[in-house]
Amino acid sequence: QVQVVESGGGLVQPGGSLRLSCTASGNIHSIYGMGWYYQVPGKQRELVARFTSLGSPIYADAVKGRFVISRDSAKNEVYLQMNNLKPEDTAVYYCNAEIIATGSPGLMDYWGKGTVVTVSS
Repeated sequence: QVQVVESGGGLVQPGGSLRLSCTASGNIHSIYGMGWYYQVPGKQRELVARFTSLGSPIYADAVKGRFVISRDSAKNEVYLQMNNLKPEDTAVYYCNAEIIATGSPGLMDYWGKGTVVTVSS
């Protein structure tokens, strides 16, 4: 069993900051890409920021210069520091991890249940 759990969402005023955390745990052999996506009602889930399997960070254009992704590979954790938040950043934020589970033959996508970020005055 592999679990991916997010934390850190909440209500923040425009211009404020939040830090999201994500932890992958369980029967993990190795983790490749790991990152964050967001989704608003009626729309598809979209990339916010992630580390590729080669370890390079990539960002959606809408968050470049405001959000910073980081990771602690020893802890199987990834973080998203969100600064200068805007109302349009309001969404459910999901953590994604590309994991080979112990005893599993291949790479699989694992998703957390999401954490809600609301940017409003």
